[in-house]
Amino acid sequence: MPTLNLAPASVKDYRRLAERRMPRFLFDYLDGGAYGEVTLARNVADFERLALHQRILKDVSARTTSARLFGAELTFPLALSPVGLSGMMARRGEAAARRVANGFGIPYCLSTLSVCSLEEVGAAATGPFWFQLYMIRDRGACADLIARAKAAGASVLVLTVDLPVVGARYRDVRNTMSGGGGLWADLRKGPISYVLHPAWVIDVGLRGGPHVLGNVSPYVKNASTPADFSAWANSQIDPAISWADLDWIRKEWGGPFVIKGILSPEDAEEAARAGVDGIIVSNHGGRQLDGVASSISMLPRIAEKVSGKLTILIDGGVRSGQDVLKALALGADGAMMGRPWVYALAGAGEKGLSNLLKAFLDEFSVSMALTGVTDTSQIGPAVLDQASGIAM
Repeated sequence: MPTLNLAPASVKDYRRLAERRMPRFLFDYLDGGAYGEVTLARNVADFERLALHQRILKDVSARTTSARLFGAELTFPLALSPVGLSGMMARRGEAAARRVANGFGIPYCLSTLSVCSLEEVGAAATGPFWFQLYMIRDRGACADLIARAKAAGASVLVLTVDLPVVGARYRDVRNTMSGGGGLWADLRKGPISYVLHPAWVIDVGLRGGPHVLGNVSPYVKNASTPADFSAWANSQIDPAISWADLDWIRKEWGGPFVIKGILSPEDAEEAARAGVDGIIVSNHGGRQLDGVASSISMLPRIAEKVSGKLTILIDGGVRSGQDVLKALALGADGAMMGRPWVYALAGAGEKGLSNLLKAFLDEFSVSMALTGVTDTSQIGPAVLDQASGIAM
């Protein structure tokens, strides 16, 4: 059993580091899911159920892990998912994540609800940079966010469509991240938690400010804390969004356009008819509607309907380079990961995230070799054991 005294190697190791270092309410916000967290667990468990099909005596001495997504050549087919408030979890976390991701040769997707602004993240590095947008009621603000993303150098717009209303996350209720709780709860969430995590206070709390949501701060009046900004965002997310709104967004954006939150073949086909460039098969990391299917279990059915019509990515439960291989085997063009990159960055800084990405790439390359493929274009259902896991 690995311990915190040894060098971290896996996502589980970095999760332990992040849990030890971060104030409890922030760690639970990152780590938790909706309601009973059934779907959160399912996302990971269903990847684990998939067995690889080992092959031998094939020449795998030369392997190519590269992939191409939306015109960019990548080291391997992985991108960092948008994670809100990640700049509260690591010092200037969003800008740091982009530096590491682009230095490694993969895309970083910035959340609308980020601490670092589009402008700061845009100036942090060069390389594939995507922007995740929520449709908000104030269309003027929405149009301005899209214009700022273009000006900051974002190359892909990712519209999140599975959050017309916000799912309840009971860990946030328990630790009062979502509000309420009284004086004792406020003390536990604030001063007491800070005293117990002095390294975070110095590195993130003091050196990592300001802690406002940089993307939406121009549109929010009289807000000074992340909770104020989150309350504004929750009230501004538009529950009336429909397929008809996509044309307006596409015209405002004018570049590669992806929608995130597809979890049914019917919606995937609708997305293809709407002419989007890509979809992300996702259940919001188990943070929205608990009890739904895992992303990986829905992927084959979705790929069967729309493969070749648009780019298919998957988000939710990706915890290793082997999971990236499994996602490609079931029809994805690439995978995305959210919590793991924040665990690594919060727990061990930019070096930790760089080491985690290297571990993912090594796992991906070794697993390719041991399933008998030498190029990402060769990855298909044959790399999986047909007798186990998810029907293909």
